[in-house]
Amino acid sequence: MKTLNRRQAINRIIGITSVAAGTALVANPVIAAVTSSTGEWRLAVGEKLAYAKLDPMTVAKLAYETGNGCMFQVFDSIIKSLALSDSPDAEKFALLPTGLAVYGWAGMLGEGTVCGNINATGMLANLLSINGEQANALLSPTMRYYESQALPLQTAEFIEGIGADMTETLDQVGTPTSANTILCHSSISLWARENGKSFSQKGMRCKQLSASVVYELVDMLNKAFDGETVIDHPISDTVAGCQSCHTSESTFAPSVKTNMGCDTCHTGH
Repeated sequence: MKTLNRRQAINRIIGITSVAAGTALVANPVIAAVTSSTGEWRLAVGEKLAYAKLDPMTVAKLAYETGNGCMFQVFDSIIKSLALSDSPDAEKFALLPTGLAVYGWAGMLGEGTVCGNINATGMLANLLSINGEQANALLSPTMRYYESQALPLQTAEFIEGIGADMTETLDQVGTPTSANTILCHSSISLWARENGKSFSQKGMRCKQLSASVVYELVDMLNKAFDGETVIDHPISDTVAGCQSCHTSESTFAPSVKTNMGCDTCHTGH
């Protein structure tokens, strides 16, 4: 006796129902998701999706135009671009619910903790594979870039590339600053103090900051895709010095496991 698998059975039921009703089948979004060629796919724990090379400026422009907070800008712009790319997993990227990333605005729902740019990068690094290899190693250099680089990028080429106006940028963003941390509140407070602005005036600064992070992250992803070892943004000499004693195994000194900038919060000794 021939048996039907689950998809065949659902298709048979739909066919019988439509004939019995004597009308053309009206697509039900739930049924359509189950019966489409990719609708049953759900991201499994540990599953990786294949990265394909993207144009950094194109994705940065999309991030700048996206809005809805820094974490969403970064995650959504890269995932949507991969959905339109040559990746063998393009259809799966198109099914990812990027709206889940909205919570990361202003350091997670306005709490000022880890910046949404970094939060989104962590989600992406955990999700992507590059030529079959994990992309986890891209998180650390992105963090170091965020800490050390004066951001947002403000060259004429970048401002024009993302579709921003330089006059408005100079007025609303002012002088780019190095965060020296991956914490949202410190990053914004330092920028605000440097430019005589308040937290509430961060709109254009943070949009351009996310576009800047996307530009650099996509560039590093492309290098990794081409087989280059990405060491663009190593840990600082200060952190390396601290790590010589403060290790995850140390007992004679406080045990530490992090690559974050130390002297943002801790004094030397």
